Amino acid sequence: MNNLIKQIEKAKPLFEKISRNVYLKAIRDGFIAAMPVVLFSSIFMLIACVPNIFKFYWPKEIEALILKPYNYSMGILAVLVAGTTAKNLTESFNRDMPVNRQINSTSTLMAAIVGFLVVGIDSLAGGVDATVNAFATDFMGSKGLLTSFLVAFVVCNVYRFCVKRNITIRMPEQVPPNISQTFADIIPFAVSVILLTAFDTVFRGVAGISFAQAVIEFFKPLFSAADGYLGLAIIYGAMSLFWFVGIQGPSIVEPAVAAIYYVNIDANLALANAGEHAANILTPGVQQFVATLGGTGATLVITLMFAFMSKSKELRAVGRASSVPVLFGVNEPILFGAPLILNPIFFIPFVFAPILNVWMFKIFVDFLKMNSFMYVLPWTTPGPLGIILGCGISLLSIVFAVLVLVVDFIVYYPFFKVYDAQKVEEEKTKNLDAVEKEEAIIEVDSTVLKSKRILVLCAGGGTSGLLANALSKGADAKGISLITAAGSYGTHMDIMKDYDLVILAPQVANYYEELKKDTDRLGIQSVACQGRQYIELTRNPEKAVEFVFSVLEENR
Repeated sequence: MNNLIKQIEKAKPLFEKISRNVYLKAIRDGFIAAMPVVLFSSIFMLIACVPNIFKFYWPKEIEALILKPYNYSMGILAVLVAGTTAKNLTESFNRDMPVNRQINSTSTLMAAIVGFLVVGIDSLAGGVDATVNAFATDFMGSKGLLTSFLVAFVVCNVYRFCVKRNITIRMPEQVPPNISQTFADIIPFAVSVILLTAFDTVFRGVAGISFAQAVIEFFKPLFSAADGYLGLAIIYGAMSLFWFVGIQGPSIVEPAVAAIYYVNIDANLALANAGEHAANILTPGVQQFVATLGGTGATLVITLMFAFMSKSKELRAVGRASSVPVLFGVNEPILFGAPLILNPIFFIPFVFAPILNVWMFKIFVDFLKMNSFMYVLPWTTPGPLGIILGCGISLLSIVFAVLVLVVDFIVYYPFFKVYDAQKVEEEKTKNLDAVEKEEAIIEVDSTVLKSKRILVLCAGGGTSGLLANALSKGADAKGISLITAAGSYGTHMDIMKDYDLVILAPQVANYYEELKKDTDRLGIQSVACQGRQYIELTRNPEKAVEFVFSVLEENR
């Protein structure tokens, strides 16, 4: 087993390079930026459809009123994501562009939206007045996501080509910079839209359908294959495998399947509303509440085992400190605190428990005819509750939520017993308290930290909140006016300039080189934390403050 893990570790640089790919990051960060829209719109879908489970149906005019915010938010998701993807890709390109020749991310955002409408949306003539034109909405929502990514890539590369070569309209020096920028963006904007319009004209003439429709037709076999047992095993096994070697697995795998998720959940809801079986497996809920029940590796059960069954004092303390975060899908405290990642004892359950969970879910859907996920819920919803709500509050979903916990317990139990016994033996041979007392005490100078602003970044905004809260608590205890905030990497560019220090959590530490380019340009400081160090800081507010002080003092 150790040899196998060593072989996997050798591939870690390759995995990290993949995770830093600017196009994958743009897709992921584009989705993160659009998540408030998805979650907001889902509230209205829940209000409109959940009462149907209990045989209550809103009058048609009331239902239409409830669903109007959904249709004008989730219904144009692809339009919005075209813009957010382009904006994030532009920011990645700008890291390698001269400071005095940056691409305007607002302009690429708008160009991507226009370009997506050109190649993805059909024009309709109708209504009372036949001269009035309208847009067909078929591919404005989740069905158009794949096209939105491709359009964003094209637009950003056109802009990069033009800006690098200074292909622009130059204005006299006397013209204000904001006006000059407007003219500077005209050429790349025009080239992007004209190229996409020409492509759309040729493509429709040859294929007879829009590019967005053709993309969906082309990828349908892939969607079907991904929903099979082998496809599910590859997707969720890969997520766990990447995390096991310390790389945030979803950041590599999720961009490849994100579009499938939202196409499938939209289809599931339509099927359920039509009284049919919602059978598509790959959805956001399967990742968040089934495969990663408690977090990648299906860690909810093993965390509770540590907390309430462990004889090891260390594991019991780690489990109890991690139980609440893991219940809400934040599992870094247990991943790095136990640790589970790069721990040979837990390799098998960590990788295979998520696969078994998803296979069991598919069996319930395929053979017992339980509805798959129909609703998008916040990823911080406790796992078992997320399963029940997301699948429509049925008896089968309740049975599955209980059964999946039992299966995870059975899978993890023998490995838990081995590790618990090992830790008990370790505790007999060393005095952990004595080790802690020997650590050097750092004298914190409050004048260095006074009114400093600290931003902590992680993948989804959950893990970063643990350290931000610890810093706030530690600063309050010392009477220091420290300002702290938590966020997710990828949505930080617009707010980063307002902080003095940016801290990366372990799961996004491999982005540190990119972050440092941004922070150096802004004249602010940055640092990346590693696994156990980060978890220790989240649990010890005093040490968290000392850590921030040492970083700021070192670079003063």
